[in-house]
This record gives sequence, structure tokens and C-alpha cells, in this order.
Amino acid sequence: MVNLVLAEETGFDIAGAFLDTSKGLSGETISSLIIVGIICLLSLYIAIRAHFQDPLKKPKGILLLAEIGVNFFDNLVETLMGKYYRGFGGFILAIACYLFIAFIWGLTGLPSPVTYLATPLSLGLITFVLIHANAVRFNKLKYFKRYVEPVPFFLPVNLISMWAPLLSLTMRLFGNALAGWTLMTLIYGAFGSLGNVIFEAADQALKVGGVIAPFITPALHAYFDLFSGLIQTVVFLFLSMIFIANEGPEDDIDEFSVKGGR
Repeated sequence: MVNLVLAEETGFDIAGAFLDTSKGLSGETISSLIIVGIICLLSLYIAIRAHFQDPLKKPKGILLLAEIGVNFFDNLVETLMGKYYRGFGGFILAIACYLFIAFIWGLTGLPSPVTYLATPLSLGLITFVLIHANAVRFNKLKYFKRYVEPVPFFLPVNLISMWAPLLSLTMRLFGNALAGWTLMTLIYGAFGSLGNVIFEAADQALKVGGVIAPFITPALHAYFDLFSGLIQTVVFLFLSMIFIANEGPEDDIDEFSVKGGR
């Protein structure tokens, strides 16, 4: 957001100074890889700390936060998806961390991955594949019966409706991220123009609305980047869990079935 306005006003591209896209990778793709790298390094650090942690002592610091996070998502998965999906919390936790960081990544001045359609589409495809893989796993050949119900005439309609969850998840993420990015870019551009008018006779360094923007934009960033990012992350995770769990067994399956995977 900020990077775009600064590049127009000063001729210096902050993201371009760090992200070389001349080899074909977009800035959003490189930002996504950086986020994944940060999550992997943090996970590795937590794993090493946990390995050397005395099991008789209470965890502190980052280990305590990790334990709280794991317990929270495990309980959330069991509550929303059922007992059969115990152990699925790690996947949901990983998606939550990536998606939330991706939403607030624009605060760094670098391109945000969620404003690039390929990122929401990839996340939506993950859920889409899990939905139908789960359906095939539990329904076997009966899975295909849904496409010819109530009569075979509805096959084209059912095939089209099959893609509804993918479109819903993808466009919700992309639309909200793009809307926030566009609004903040327009706001920074407006402040930049206002700053140029107010300080027209001043030194060139006072341009870009640098004096005005810091008094108003933090509250807007708190909403569009932090609050909105948190809300969209929660919505995506909840919808994903519900879509996947709807294809699985009922919650009243016995304990033997839960453990045996039948």
C-alpha cells in the first residue's frame, strides 16, 4: 500500500529494492515464500526448544504460547468437526498462521500475498480437494450418486454446484483483501496530494503526506489489516472445517470407529 504511493511520489520502489521480479516471480509470490519460511523457522525453533524442555517443568514464553495455540485448535476442530478429526488441528493452525500473517504483511510495505488471486485460489483448492477426498473416503462409490440426484437430468447443475465452495472461499478472501488494499492506496494517495498542496512551497522531503498520514492511517490499518484480516481468517477456517466435516461421519460414531478409522 505505502510502497505504491512512495514509488509514484519519490521514484523509489521499496518492494523493488528487496524483491527482484525480473526472473518471473511476482512480488506477492516472493512475499508468500518469505511468510512460509518464517513459519517454518519459527516451528523449527519451537520444536528444538520443546525437545530440550524439561517435561516436569511448566513451559514458558514461546513454548507456552505454542501449547495454548495447539490445544485451542485441537479443541476447536473436535468441537466443529467431530471426534473423528482429532489431530486435524495442526493443519488448521498452519493455515491460520499463514493467512493472518499474509493479511497483515502489507504493513511491511511489501506486496501482500492475498491481493494476488493465485494465493486465495490455492488455499481454496486445498479445502476443495479435502472436501471431495473426504467424501470419497467415507462414501466410496456412493459419492458419485450425488451428481445424478434426484434425477440424472440434474447432472450438469450438480457438477456446476460442486465448485461453489471453491468460488465462495476464494472470492471472499480475494475480494476483502483487494478492497482493503485499494482503499488504503487511495487514502495514501489522497494524503500525498494534500501534503503536496500544503507544503508546495516547502522542501521536497515534506511531500507524500508524510506529516498528515501518520495521524489518521494507523486506525485504518488497524481495521483493514488487523481486524479485517483476523475476521477473514476466522471465516475461512470455520467454513473450511464445516465443508470438510459435512462429508464425514456423524458425531455419534462409537469410539472404536474413531480409533479404527472406519
